[in-house]
Amino acid sequence: MLPLSLRPLCVLTARLGAAQRLGETPAGDRKIVPVAGGTVAGDRLSGKILPFGGDWAATRPDGVLTLDVRLTVRTDDGALVHVAYSGMRHGPEDVMSRLAAGDAVESSEYYFRILPRFETAHGDYLWLNRLVAVGVGERLAEGPRYHVYEVL
Repeated sequence: MLPLSLRPLCVLTARLGAAQRLGETPAGDRKIVPVAGGTVAGDRLSGKILPFGGDWAATRPDGVLTLDVRLTVRTDDGALVHVAYSGMRHGPEDVMSRLAAGDAVESSEYYFRILPRFETAHGDYLWLNRLVAVGVGERLAEGPRYHVYEVL
């Protein structure tokens, strides 16, 4: 078996705007949620999430929320990094109902994972273009927070 390990990359915390609800589409109950801002904090990647990002989310008939997110990070030293991620969130029906109602729910009670991809032209961050990452999410009142790890 090949070795696989993770190295912390950053904590990404997004602030969301009001959702645009499209309703039932072939992909599920579709909503488009603006990403209004947020932060990225880590030893190697740190900065602000710029406005004008979004999440094209859909809840499938089996209750799984699928994510399709695109956003831009301006690092603390001024580099622009495009971040796109897919992911999913699901759990027991009662837990997901509490989450939907805005209740505080421990992240251990549901499954929330993302697969972020990074794209930049800035010389100091070209290494981001060449890594695989995974994130573990939790839903806060103002939006999601992801603990993102580089897969080594």
